[in-house]
Amino acid sequence: MFIRVQLLTGFREYLWYSCPREWDNTSLIGSLVRVPLRKQSVPALILAKQFSKPDVPFELRDAVGLEPVPDDPNFYRFISMLSTYYQTPQTTLVKRIKQFLYQKEAKAPKVDSEIQKKDETDVSLTPEQQAIVDALLPQVSEPTFAPTVLHGVTGSGKTEIYKELIKKAYAQKKNCLFLLPEVTLSLAFEQRLQKELPHLPILGFHSATSVKQKKVIWQMLLEKKPLIIIGVHLPILLPIPNLGLIIVDEEHDVGYQEKKHPKINSKEAALMRAKELGIPIILGSATPSLSSLRNVKERGWKFFQLLKRFAGAFPTVQTVLLSDGKQRKNFWISTELQKAIADRIAKKEQTILFLNRRGHSFFVQCKDCSNILMCPSCSVSLTLHSDNILRCHYCDHSMEFPKECPACQKKEFIKKGIGTQQVVTILQKLFPQARIARADLDTTKKKKEWHDTVQGMHEGTIDILIGTQTITKGYHFPRVTLVGILWADLNLHFPKYNAAETTLQQLIQVAGRAGRQSEESLVIVQAMDNHPIFSFLKEESYLSFYTDEMQTRSILGYPPCRRLVELELKHTNEAALHSDAQNLAAALDTIVKRSNLSMQILGPALPPVHKVKNWHYRLIYLKADSMTDILDVYKAAASLRITSLLSFSPNPLA
Repeated sequence: MFIRVQLLTGFREYLWYSCPREWDNTSLIGSLVRVPLRKQSVPALILAKQFSKPDVPFELRDAVGLEPVPDDPNFYRFISMLSTYYQTPQTTLVKRIKQFLYQKEAKAPKVDSEIQKKDETDVSLTPEQQAIVDALLPQVSEPTFAPTVLHGVTGSGKTEIYKELIKKAYAQKKNCLFLLPEVTLSLAFEQRLQKELPHLPILGFHSATSVKQKKVIWQMLLEKKPLIIIGVHLPILLPIPNLGLIIVDEEHDVGYQEKKHPKINSKEAALMRAKELGIPIILGSATPSLSSLRNVKERGWKFFQLLKRFAGAFPTVQTVLLSDGKQRKNFWISTELQKAIADRIAKKEQTILFLNRRGHSFFVQCKDCSNILMCPSCSVSLTLHSDNILRCHYCDHSMEFPKECPACQKKEFIKKGIGTQQVVTILQKLFPQARIARADLDTTKKKKEWHDTVQGMHEGTIDILIGTQTITKGYHFPRVTLVGILWADLNLHFPKYNAAETTLQQLIQVAGRAGRQSEESLVIVQAMDNHPIFSFLKEESYLSFYTDEMQTRSILGYPPCRRLVELELKHTNEAALHSDAQNLAAALDTIVKRSNLSMQILGPALPPVHKVKNWHYRLIYLKADSMTDILDVYKAAASLRITSLLSFSPNPLA
């Protein structure tokens, strides 16, 4: 027999090898094998096998041997399902998870992050928590696929419930997966659970995990030793013997969907795997996704609530319109917010200010000819940073602030919009005595600086923390009694069907940082317009938003009411891309009409950012009641010859 392999050593092509007869009846596709290459033995992934000798102009060498793989009999069936759902080759998925075995050890990025500081390992559960644990433990003991949504308000102690379920699964020698939407949160939970459950093997498996630790996990899986694996995207693709429990925390978060193709949504993949194995899966959040809540109402998913905070009280929420025309020292800091900050500084309490935009100004425009300084490689304006550097947040292109306009050579510019760096400058003028820190991508990637900021918040040496979405979840700062949201409706004007949902979730999450240890706290929400979602800002009102928003989704036919798929085409030649997109849309339309399907085809259209790193983009959307219908139509149209790269993404979130 003969096998076609792809080398995992980081270079070159697909090769053919012969293999022993005892492999004839073995399921080899997707398996790891060692093959000779020049004078060494290298790892490879088996892509295909055949009994006839391939037509190659050289003598085939023998494969050295198969590599051991953890004994998970359902693994390749799950990978096959995932491959079909995301219309991507199985080998793409298998290669992603196995190539780490042959990577050379590199210094893993150190990420310092904390969620809570606790000295005790045992916590007495509240009656509310204990009732939920008692209801869920039988699912772990006698596994069944029964998805459970745990709606716990911020600070209600969802993690204590997770811990009890993990301990039960481990006692029965079952493996557990604990998924979180960000690497920093994964590391933080890894540190916390290792401290609070010191006798359990709790290991992270994500982009910040060392190759050495990944190999330790792989070896434990080979030896069928039970463990708890924490991560974001990668763990769900591991072959895991005797997987008995999956926990998805912050299940609403769009961070579960990968940004690069294939855009696998780890939460969706986890649900598929739990169903295939017939095991329990817990989906926890203070702001559950509309799709999960709909499954509770219409598909019988279990639903539990934690409506009381473990400590502290819910904050008072106050909405202030920036368009009210009132005079103030700075447009972006309302009188109400300025007074509240001053009050907290006087009381030696802390304030968090949230703005989902880093940098100094959104863009810079010539005052004379209105020319906006743009990135040469992307269809976005350059963002001005406080070091007088203009930077693209997509490709990282940067340039010094010009002395004159490149279009008209005039020397006067207007700086528009606001970013976290400018907020720091504003506050330093308003509160010169305040100790101010910043938390955005520019600062959190500097690990030592971010560690010092987190420590400063815990120790009370910082008065005001200004941050982006980094601070919206996970962090527990007991001294914070004021949260200010500077531009609450900023993201509501993006052309996304789920803009209201994701914005409200983000606002509630950041508001939840206030009053974690205090009976009196305040959230001031500043906005340009009084959007309807602001009536749901109190955590107690979140579920009412479901009814309101679902009416809109039903009328417009968007998820979770209908299935939606995004087809992305990209090409370095914009004319070729335009032609391919038009031809593909026409082919899809022909197939839909010929098959008499109830399906809408939207596009092709320019995405908001339609050029990145000199690649041009077009989008086509398919809406239908059935994913099966969409897959059938897509497969029928995929035979169309196009030169653009084509990607398929079900239920796009971001």
